[in-house]
Amino acid sequence: MRISEMNWMMVEEYLKRDDRCVLPLGSTEQHAYLSLSVDSILAERLATEVAEQAGVPVFPVVAYGITPYFRALDALAEHGFKRILIVNGHGGNTPAQGLVGEWIADHPGMRVKFHNWWNAPKTWAQVEAIDPVASHASWMENFPWTRLEKVTMPSEQKPEVDMNHIRQLDPKALRTYLKDGNWGGVYQRDDEEMMKIWRIAVQETVELLNNGWAK
Repeated sequence: MRISEMNWMMVEEYLKRDDRCVLPLGSTEQHAYLSLSVDSILAERLATEVAEQAGVPVFPVVAYGITPYFRALDALAEHGFKRILIVNGHGGNTPAQGLVGEWIADHPGMRVKFHNWWNAPKTWAQVEAIDPVASHASWMENFPWTRLEKVTMPSEQKPEVDMNHIRQLDPKALRTYLKDGNWGGVYQRDDEEMMKIWRIAVQETVELLNNGWAK
């Protein structure tokens, strides 16, 4: 259920029988030859498919990183949602996970799960089974719905970046070092391989939404 396809009365009726919701969290940043909205596209699509299977509302994606993160949670809490699954699609948002406990302490009765969908155990295992050289803006983020029309992908495999080296670079030097923005790996793989990853990611997230909420 998309919140955009519900009115306030429908939400109130839903909250009489369930208090779960899904909040996709993304970002807007370079992804080599893919869309600038890769993190948001993937987080929102995954969250929507999961919410539809579970029969819970999914909110529009927060597409600008961690800045509006807690403001969004405050609004959900105020409206009666008590169990919130955040489906995160951007590695840069991960530090916010450490703040969830602090937020919960100030909001008794709330339960929040922060889910980095792309490196969850089953999903990451499938990525590595296909190709262990996978990274930001490489094939592992290249789904049919993150590609741009009339953009041709390079055919070679880009060497993995030196993480110790890039941590020492300023933004300008980092851009020069990364060139197109792929952090290592081929740019595109077969769509059937990608759908294997996607199906596992959806199911793994459904299981997280349906199970294991603290009492």
